[in-house]
Amino acid sequence: MSRMLEEIRQQPDALERTLASELPRIERFKQRLAKRPPRLIVLAARGTSDNAAQFGRYLLEVTTGIPVSLAAPAIHTLYNAHMDYRDALVVGISQSGESTDTNLVLSRAREQGALTIGITNEPSSTLARLAEHVFLVRAGREKSVAATKTYTGQVLMLYLLAYALGGRIRIDDLKRLPERAQMALSLEPAIAELSGRYRFMDHAVVVGRGLNYATAFEFALKMMETCYVVAERFSSADFLHGPIAMVDPDFPVFAFAPSGPTWDSIAETLDKLKELRAETVVITDAGNTAAAAHATRVIRLPRKLPELYTPIPYIVPAQFFAACLAEQKGLDPDKPRTITKVTLTM
Repeated sequence: MSRMLEEIRQQPDALERTLASELPRIERFKQRLAKRPPRLIVLAARGTSDNAAQFGRYLLEVTTGIPVSLAAPAIHTLYNAHMDYRDALVVGISQSGESTDTNLVLSRAREQGALTIGITNEPSSTLARLAEHVFLVRAGREKSVAATKTYTGQVLMLYLLAYALGGRIRIDDLKRLPERAQMALSLEPAIAELSGRYRFMDHAVVVGRGLNYATAFEFALKMMETCYVVAERFSSADFLHGPIAMVDPDFPVFAFAPSGPTWDSIAETLDKLKELRAETVVITDAGNTAAAAHATRVIRLPRKLPELYTPIPYIVPAQFFAACLAEQKGLDPDKPRTITKVTLTM
């Protein structure tokens, strides 16, 4: 059994620990923010952490109304630009806390007037030393190169940050996330069986929208790094604006499809794919009873979920699929070729 599979199964406990440990610190931080809320939030990250940041952008803007930007590290690392970060909150997100360009963004931002936060799994990391306020993902050491439990831990921390900023987040709903992740684990046998169908897949598209746009990016990344599948990722809107032209019969497309404001857009995409006789696999929950009529196959969580809280339970079956597909292909998902756990970029 791969470490990746073991770590996927550890996520409910990791989420529980993170919530229990960090909620008191978040409550204190909320009081500090109430005195001087930021006018702008900037999120800095790379790789899987950047996908968490992408989710954070949607979450924070939707729930708080504060504009959010994703940092472009090259502005600092290559162009040495001076930014006006006064009244801004800059958040560095890194599993290891040793991403050189993420840390440089955080360091420069602090010098240039920002309030800074670090979100990491490593309390003794460089990121933890650089940030004024540190919030820890309590996932335990992640040994597989492919990040799973640290990704969902980062997503949870971004929910807590939204709460601290006065966003429309209920702590009682966050306390249900470990249980909902556990519910997603029950799909493992069905996903393991389904993955066999795609053993020879070498290309795919993953589609999401809104809060699950980042979920699509993260699923595609997992297939690329563990299965060597060329997995393109799109919002459903962008996909219809051109890239759908690459689809021919039996082309595999995976889609995240909660009920709620994004469903009409996803359904339109699925219907166009159906006309093209593409192979579509939808990840959804019991709240979306219409999904089966629009897709070739459905991976369905057994309970209805509010769209706001779907990104964590939705990524779990996607992680399982990538880990199982890697094994179907005879690959080791723990040791993808040419990459290591900590990647240093400038």
